[in-house]
Order: sequence, then C-alpha cells, then structure tokens
Amino acid sequence: MGCSTQTLADRRTDTLETHPTPLPPQRFSSVPEPFKRLSCQANSSERKTGDAWARGAYDFPVNILAPAKARLPIEVVHDLVCPWCYLGVRRLFRTMRRRPDLLYELTWRPFLLNPDMPRAGMTRADYVIRKFGGEDRARRLYASITEIGDAEGVSFRFDRIRRTPSSVDAHRLVRWAAHVGRGTEVAEALFAAHFTDGYDIGEHGVLRAVAASCGLDPVAAGAFLRSDEDVDAVHADNLRAHRLGINGVPCFVVAGRHAIAGAQEPEVIERLLDVAAVDAAEE
Repeated sequence: MGCSTQTLADRRTDTLETHPTPLPPQRFSSVPEPFKRLSCQANSSERKTGDAWARGAYDFPVNILAPAKARLPIEVVHDLVCPWCYLGVRRLFRTMRRRPDLLYELTWRPFLLNPDMPRAGMTRADYVIRKFGGEDRARRLYASITEIGDAEGVSFRFDRIRRTPSSVDAHRLVRWAAHVGRGTEVAEALFAAHFTDGYDIGEHGVLRAVAASCGLDPVAAGAFLRSDEDVDAVHADNLRAHRLGINGVPCFVVAGRHAIAGAQEPEVIERLLDVAAVDAAEE
C-alpha cells in the first residue's frame, strides 16, 4: 500500500490500440435481479468522477473570465481482482471531487497480478494457499483491508468469494465499455460485483450482467467476450506497465510523466496533481 511517489522521467506513454467502431447500445428486456443494485445509474455521486469528469460534466457555474482549467490525463493502472486498487480508485475519485478546478481524462490500463491464472480461474481456497500460504495470513490481511474499506464506504465481503478469476476478460469489458464512455462505470461495477457480492468476474454471464447494469447491451457484450478481440491488447498493456517500471498496483500516471503507486490518501494524490498541473501550465 505504501509506495513513494516517482517520476517516469521523460518516458512518454504510447496510446492504446484503437477499438473498431463500437456496437451501439441497444434496448434489452431486463437486468438480472442480482445486479439491479449494481446499476451505475444509482451511483450518481461517483458518476461525476471517471468519464463524466473527463467530459467536464460539472454542476458548477461557469466564470468566463476565469483562467482555463488544466487538463490532466490520468492513466489508472489496475487489476480488477486487487482490493487495494478498489480502495485506491475510490481515493482518487475523492481527490478529483476536491479539485473541480482541474479537468480529468481517465484511461483504464490493465495490469495482471496473476498473469498465469487459467482463464477459468481457480477456487478461492487454492488461490489463498498459493498466494498466502494459508488461511490465517489471508484472514489477517483481509480484516485489515475490510477495516480500511469501511472508512472509504467500500464494503469488502471476502467471505462471499468462492473463486478467484482471471481478470483478462473483465479488463476487456472495461476497454469495450470505454469506447462508449462507460469504462469508469463498468470498472466500478466490476469491483463491487467481485469484492462486495463475491461474483466470479471471469464468468461471461456475470460480465454480461454487469454490462447491462451500466446501461450497455448484454448481447453485444457477450458477442465481444466470446471473440478474441483485445486479448492481446490487455497482455500488451500489462507488459508495457512492467517496462515503465510499474510492478505493483494501483498506480496512477498523470500527464504521462508523474506516477504515484499504492492506495494513497487524497492529500498525497492531490500534491501529485498540483505538480502535474504546474507542468501542464508551463507547456
């Protein structure tokens, strides 16, 4: 959790591959009952973060005499099966709400904590033994994360998780959703589905339901997931992160130059935003 701020020297980040023209959202009959409460529409306070922030969707009056706001692209390097990433993203969003004087453009970058995980995932019991050596150590860590989560309004229910999934397809879904402006909403819904409800976010039925809960067409999402589209792109992004020296997540890369790793407090993140904003103003 506690990683120091670093500067990525002058390594300018490259851009992701462009996605083919996305399928337009279509109407669908119903949202599966377990996912109705995950609806992104209900999470109106958080929708002002993510993609909505990038579009400048604020409820603040506009002062035409005020100086132009600094525009900060932020790459969110994360893994959707990482509880610290869930916490870190929530703290990033809290920081963004504290700084409406800045404009944000979020890009979700995949990182694979378990790159050798079978696509079908594995039982949670097997994963805990391989990762932590046993239940006792995992239980202590999860208790600590749960306590921190309570303070951030994040309900961790590790007791509900029965399988640890491969996160490749979940990352693909976020990429797919991002092309219709829903990447942030889908990422948040996936975190909640896994860590609060205990769902296997490697299972396509779960991913389709999450897409539907965020107003996307589950049929189109299913067709995308059954293809191999963006599988290589997810692995390429993971490799790129390692080449940039990112070995742990979450990591937030601001303006392609400044990075902060770990689920840092908003005050720490805000200092990095200030440095990046000054750099942006001088360019």
